[in-house]
Amino acid sequence: MSILKKPDLADPKLRAKLAKGMGHNYYGEPAWPNDLLYIFPVCILGTIACCIGLGVLEPTPLGEKADPFATPLEILPEWYFFPTFNLLRVIPNKLLGVLSMAAVPIGLITVPFIENVNKFQNPFRRPVASLVFLFGTFTAFWLGIGATMPITQALTLGFF
Repeated sequence: MSILKKPDLADPKLRAKLAKGMGHNYYGEPAWPNDLLYIFPVCILGTIACCIGLGVLEPTPLGEKADPFATPLEILPEWYFFPTFNLLRVIPNKLLGVLSMAAVPIGLITVPFIENVNKFQNPFRRPVASLVFLFGTFTAFWLGIGATMPITQALTLGFF
């Protein structure tokens, strides 16, 4: 047996809110069938229609054909590998470069154990996790931008 909060339509406050357009979810109308059966499929089909429309109207070009005899001057990885590529490029000892890349997931794995004593979900009440996230994001962007520059400016980005 489910508990359902039925609206009191005789309540003048509720009638005023309904007259303003504050609707069904305010007074506890269930999600089934109203939202799940009628609104969600419209949103899903609309998203699919937008994707198909964009694909038909503006198709993605395949790019130029690969030429095995023309090697580019500098080969760069995909954009999501830029930070690790820059670490391997900048650190002179390749073993230290690989260990620094391995330190990233190890550090991320240890954060929940460090923050395990804190039961809050608010980021302002979880300072260690918030600082690790901010530092990691800043470092990843910094190294990612540096990967597109010459090796002399890879760490300083030309600022220093």
